[in-house]
Formats: sequence, structure tokens, C-alpha cells
Amino acid sequence: MEHWKLTITAGNHCFNGGDWIEARELYLQAIGQAQVLFERWPNAEEAVAALVISHHNLADLHLMLGQPEETAEHLCASHERLLQALGDGRLPGALREAALRHSRTTYTSLLEFIGEYGAYPRTDRLLGIGRTPPGPTGRFAAVSRVHH
Repeated sequence: MEHWKLTITAGNHCFNGGDWIEARELYLQAIGQAQVLFERWPNAEEAVAALVISHHNLADLHLMLGQPEETAEHLCASHERLLQALGDGRLPGALREAALRHSRTTYTSLLEFIGEYGAYPRTDRLLGIGRTPPGPTGRFAAVSRVHH
């Protein structure tokens, strides 16, 4: 955890200093560290927070650089990982509970991003936007309308 904290702090320092390339590299390292240690950190809350913070910091950097599609990718990646953790029964309950708590934040961040910058293919896929619902409004709607 200490190594991750040093990495994310260094990334934030570079971000604040305008060294975008180094900030990006450090945020990518922080994401890698958080992913590798996600199931291994003794404190589930810290493990989940580290993953979310790492992705969201990199998302903020891409947004600041005028790269909203890259921003969407990282917002989706963090939310998607939390959803995967929620459905993984082999993970400890504390980790799944922390993932649930943080997924509210990642979901809200996604919705706020979409509201301001629009949707992207990955946001649509992750949130299920554009899927045809089953039933009378789905693919058989035209058939049922023909047969009043």
C-alpha cells in the first residue's frame, strides 16, 4: 500500500506541475499496482479506493488534455472492475461490500461525465444503453402491431 501511495502522490505532483507525460506514466503504474494487490490488501476499503482513485486520476488527466474518450475508458474500467468484484463469490465479503460502496461513486461519475461530454461506445455497453428490451416493445413489436 505504501508503494501505491508514493506512486499516486508522485503522479499528483506531476499533474499539478504540468508534467503530463510523467503523470500519465505514474497513474498507469498506480493502476497496475492497485490491480495486482486488489485481492491481497488486508484493508478492503483501501484496496478498492486505490483502484478507483488510480483510474479516476488518469481519467481527470485525459479530460484535462481534451481526450474525453480516454476519460470514458478509465471511468468505465474502474466501474466495471467493481461490478466484477461484486459478482465474484470467491472474494471476501468485506471486499465485495467495499466494491458496492465505491460503485455508487463510480456510477455517479460515469453519469456526470455522460451528462457533460456525451456517451461513448464503452459507456453505452457498460450501462446497457441501446439494448432492445424484450417483450412487446422489442423485436416482435412490429409483428404484434400487425395482428391487432
